[in-house]
This record gives sequence, C-alpha cells and structure tokens, in this order.
Amino acid sequence: MHTTITPFTLTHWKERRRGEPTQWGWQGTSPEFGDIRVVHPAAPHRRERVVTEVRGGLIPTGTFEARGIHTEGMSRPSLNRATLRLGDGLVQLSRNRWALTHGGRSLRMRYLGDDYRLTAIDRKSYTLSRIADGEDPGVVLTVRQSGRGKSKRMTVQAAGRVLHADIALAALFAGVDRSVLTRRGAVRAGFSRIFDLWAESQY
Repeated sequence: MHTTITPFTLTHWKERRRGEPTQWGWQGTSPEFGDIRVVHPAAPHRRERVVTEVRGGLIPTGTFEARGIHTEGMSRPSLNRATLRLGDGLVQLSRNRWALTHGGRSLRMRYLGDDYRLTAIDRKSYTLSRIADGEDPGVVLTVRQSGRGKSKRMTVQAAGRVLHADIALAALFAGVDRSVLTRRGAVRAGFSRIFDLWAESQY
C-alpha cells in the first residue's frame, strides 16, 4: 500500500503483425508500481467473446471479458454480460441501468472484501473509488483522456492510500467500453445494437 502515488501517464499504442489481429492499448510507467500495459484483444477474437487485459510491474494481472451476440465487431468489451478477474479472484459486478445520474449509473464492484465504484466524468474520463466506510471513498483514482490519434494519453492521479488492485482496475478500464455509464452513451449504444441486429438479419 502507498499513502500517495506520483501521477503517471499511459500512452496509446497499436501493433500489427502479419496473420494476427491488430492489437492496441495503453502503456506507461508508474514510479511506485512499475511498467503497466493494457492490451486488446488479449485473447483470440472469436464471435461472442472480447477480452482486454492489464498486466506488468507490481500490479495483479486483470482481464475483462464480454460475451454475447452484442460483442460482434466490437473494438472493446462492453459492460454487458461481462466477467472481470483480478489475480486469482473474480470481481463481482453490478449496476443500475435505469439511473439518471452518472453516480447512479456507476459500475459497482466487490473484490476481496473491498467495494469499488467506476463512475463516468464524461465520455472519455472516469473515476475509480474504493469505498472505505459506508459511502466514504478510501481512495479515488481519476483517469482523464486527452489528445488525439497517436498523441492520445490517459493521465492517472490518486487521492488516498492506494492498493495494487486499485491501480490494476483503474488502468484496465482504459481498454473497456464505458459508454453505458452515461445516459447519452447508453442511448447511443442501444441504437448501435439495434442497427447491428437489423444488419445481421439482412444476410
């Protein structure tokens, strides 16, 4: 556990190899936790299965996997029908799809007795909070995306006593489709799924 950590940056990367799907993600170095790399797709891309992974440094390896027809052609796994694993443990997931506010739509997680909330700031940025007592956050990590194209980057800052799992979760969600954490994003995602299902029915 670290009382404070130095803010660090994850930069966007993309790699193409002949005969293999293009991989992309985020990578950078935390002075306290070492090299961190987010990879997508982290497993052979198959219909109805999409996986993003985070690993490196002193953090536990994490995987976020989405399954279902909705994953066809997705660039990142969505929060729908998802499974999150961190180290050797399974992270419990829940969210209120009908909430009106960003806070109400937060993704709630429970891992090794700790409660977390992933909350959208806007379309590109988010916070990860570990709840220490009741509703009070023990730590808040803020992840903000900036730049475009090859200059895209994610800046990670934290307030509170940070655990290795906190850093892994905060970085992992940089490679996950978080659009449904906002009402506008959920509407866009819904229309996109309807269009995809209609297009598939035409063949």
